Amino acid sequence: MEIEVLNNHLLLLPQRAIYWQEKQALILSDLHFGKTTHFRKAGIPVPEALFQDDLATLNHLVATHNPKQLIVVGDMFHSHHNNEVEQFAEWRLANNLLDIHLILGNHDILGKSKYDELNLQLSDVYVRDGFTFSHEPIPGTSSFNFSGHIHPGIRLEGPARQSLKFPCFLFTPNGCVLPAFSKFTGLSLISPAVDRRVFAIVGQEVLSC
Repeated sequence: MEIEVLNNHLLLLPQRAIYWQEKQALILSDLHFGKTTHFRKAGIPVPEALFQDDLATLNHLVATHNPKQLIVVGDMFHSHHNNEVEQFAEWRLANNLLDIHLILGNHDILGKSKYDELNLQLSDVYVRDGFTFSHEPIPGTSSFNFSGHIHPGIRLEGPARQSLKFPCFLFTPNGCVLPAFSKFTGLSLISPAVDRRVFAIVGQEVLSC
């Protein structure tokens, strides 16, 4: 689904990302690479296939849209260095010409030397072409603010009082909160309101709610 913000055209993708057409940039949030290994080390049997699926999805997005830049609004990694970070490093080496700008999130605690090795540009807040990118939403910002952190989701009602929860993009007059890219995350349920536009990701479709 395509929407327009400040004369810029944004494709809301079912892979939980936004493609900014004018700048050939993919915007993502909360990839949490390393999370499944972190849980397995704690004795929780989380399948590694979850990480492999997320990495394959990222690879598909890059191959499909051929972006010049990835803008990650926080929590690209989940915690300390582990084998999933090394697998991402191999992917990064194969995509070494791609500019990746990481806005640091609360889980991004790798050492600076590792970020340098991965060739990532780092910011606490990133401003580009009239937009502000941050991990958490910035209240009262004067520019349109892309953020993550919240993992927004919405409950949709079906027949016979059935309901299901889906990740969503949450737009307000001043910003957009992206869904978590990682499928191994919870959802913070939000409700539509007069000053909100909600776009749910249902399978391979993005639906306006």
